[in-house]
Amino acid sequence: MRDGDSRGARVLSLALGVLCHTMFAVGVACMAIGLWTGLRSGRGNLTGASAIAADIVLAVQFPILHSWFLTHRGRRVLTAPFPRAFGRDVVTTLFATFASIQLIAVFALWSPIGPVLFEPRGTAWIVAATLYGSSWLLLAKSMLDAGLGIQTGWTGWSAVARGRSPRYGPLPTRGLFALCRQPIYFAFFAILITAPVWTADRVLLVGVWGSYCLAGPLLKEARFAAIFGNGFAEYRTRVPYFFPRWTIRRKETP
Repeated sequence: MRDGDSRGARVLSLALGVLCHTMFAVGVACMAIGLWTGLRSGRGNLTGASAIAADIVLAVQFPILHSWFLTHRGRRVLTAPFPRAFGRDVVTTLFATFASIQLIAVFALWSPIGPVLFEPRGTAWIVAATLYGSSWLLLAKSMLDAGLGIQTGWTGWSAVARGRSPRYGPLPTRGLFALCRQPIYFAFFAILITAPVWTADRVLLVGVWGSYCLAGPLLKEARFAAIFGNGFAEYRTRVPYFFPRWTIRRKETP
């Protein structure tokens, strides 16, 4: 398997694609169910201080590794088992796969630590469920605007399977990206806070992941500034960072 056009590379890329999308689907399902139940669906069996410590590790590992694997060194670690050219082409697939495994680990291995603090009933439950479902739709829309192939890992493996190099497209500025610069993180944050059931476990997770949603995109913006230069600098002047502006400011022309 010496280049991206070889039969071995295509077969391996297809296998990685199957693995990636399977893990992605399982990860999304685990997260949706886990937050819906207030993380009471976790199968971890630790109790007391051990459960709290293990849950903190599970919560913290996701933002730390998620950000680190986007760095040059992190990408080298992800692609180390593969030939350089092949690894470079499928790095988005590998990243999506590992991120999905991280999500599965959080919600499958979580050890519930506390009672239910709040669970709405009747009309309040309907409102909460509607907001929760709408937040997932918002996340899907923001991923579509960002480039669904990149977000789901499709772009990398599918390009290699066709004997091509992946194409990533320009800086996303349309759709939800015209309302705020980080609509994916905003939607993720909305999912965290709109699920109906609140437990001590969910308070812990929202505290860790909510902080990451607010601060983590700063690292992403540093990468975008290096990649897109003046185009990103101009975009930053027009569009707010995290909380959307619900009216789109048109670019002024002389």
